[in-house]
Amino acid sequence: MTRIAVYPGSFDPLTNGHVDILQRSMGLFDKVIIGIAVNSSKNFLFSIEERLEFVREVTEGWSNLEIDTFEGLTVDYCRKRGAKSIIRGLRAVTDFDYEYAISLMNKKLAPELETIFLMSSNEYSFVSSTIVKEVARHGRDVSAQVPDIVSKALLKKLSK
Repeated sequence: MTRIAVYPGSFDPLTNGHVDILQRSMGLFDKVIIGIAVNSSKNFLFSIEERLEFVREVTEGWSNLEIDTFEGLTVDYCRKRGAKSIIRGLRAVTDFDYEYAISLMNKKLAPELETIFLMSSNEYSFVSSTIVKEVARHGRDVSAQVPDIVSKALLKKLSK
């Protein structure tokens, strides 16, 4: 039986913290699907095509990874893809409160799914897409917090 997990998120933009969680989760599962959420009610800095390209470039050559997009509830997407686990990264206590509430609702909606929480590595415990975008908007360097392709895209997009 293949152990499949979904790592869902908006990844707007992809950070080194996301990449760290993804790399570590790949050692725990036979297949990890990074599911990039398409949410029409959210204003994204990067289009779905740009976010897909970031993940594709950063993970090129990774063997047990699949990259996909999805709309709707994560649990419905997991069922559709045959996943039994949802991967979530935690940076701090505030993340836990939010993620725990979501995991409880997911458990009610899909009791067969397990949420796996991975603590962020120390160097990424303060990195969030929101903070990265805010710092970059003010012309500051975020190259230590995001992959090179994302850093360049942020500079290009926010310098307009």
